[in-house]
Amino acid sequence: MKFVLEVALDEGVSAEDRARELGRVLRYWGGNLGHYALEPGDGSPVYDSEYREVGQWRVADSSDAS
Repeated sequence: MKFVLEVALDEGVSAEDRARELGRVLRYWGGNLGHYALEPGDGSPVYDSEYREVGQWRVADSSDAS
């Protein structure tokens, strides 16, 4: 299986704030993965601390090149 996480961070904020936000996204969504079978086709939008959609995660076949 291949796990893909894509998150777009606001370039208009400091590197420290981007790192903090990415850490929050990783903790929250990493902890939430237990609710999924983690099979190809599973996925979910990813939201930031202000509940704006900033990306997605998905599970693909390991042969999926994208």
